[in-house]
Amino acid sequence: MSSLALCSWSGGKDCALAVYHARQSGFDVRFLLAMMDESGEKSRSHAIPLSLLELHAAEMGCELVTPSASWQTYEYEFVVALMELRRRGATHCVFGDIDLQAHRDWEENICKRAHIEPVLPLWNQNRSELAAEVLQLGFRARVVCINQRHLDKSFCGREYDEQFLRDLPPSVDPCGENGDFHTFVTDGPLFERPIRIEVEEIYEEVLPPTMGEARFFYTRLNSQHQGD
Repeated sequence: MSSLALCSWSGGKDCALAVYHARQSGFDVRFLLAMMDESGEKSRSHAIPLSLLELHAAEMGCELVTPSASWQTYEYEFVVALMELRRRGATHCVFGDIDLQAHRDWEENICKRAHIEPVLPLWNQNRSELAAEVLQLGFRARVVCINQRHLDKSFCGREYDEQFLRDLPPSVDPCGENGDFHTFVTDGPLFERPIRIEVEEIYEEVLPPTMGEARFFYTRLNSQHQGD
């Protein structure tokens, strides 16, 4: 019998690739855990609308779980959600991290508190090879957030494709593992059908002083998905 699992879901290419590998390894990934902001209308890190995350879950045959949290309450709410999913039978949590040890330490800590086993299918793999694999498997993604320390506004809203990778400055990781950019997956082997979106606008957001006043560009996405 396969192990029942959830995925820490941002909607991006890395967690999608991690779910793909987890399923290939026999895990029954049935839940997507997406942390939302205080309004509950968009995701905490990538600012993805709830309606688009619901489409992800529908196309992947998963149940979407969406706790709301501030950055201050994020960890607490994450653990509470893990405990509830553990109560419902989930024994493993899939993460899409590649090689940042601080991220893995945090994930192992919160999973331990919830009595869930972390699964990191992409761990310690070559970043360039993972970027190539995303494209080779047929995943399509849109760049929905960029950190202005690493990239300019022109990169936000673009397709994550070979041209995008060629255009990246040498200092920027092709997976965006260092927080250089984030993506939203619109198609791939996990989905029954593609998700059609359009970029309504690109807007700027500055984090508060307690978070270093980092400056980001985000896309405001609109779904063109049809329910037929």
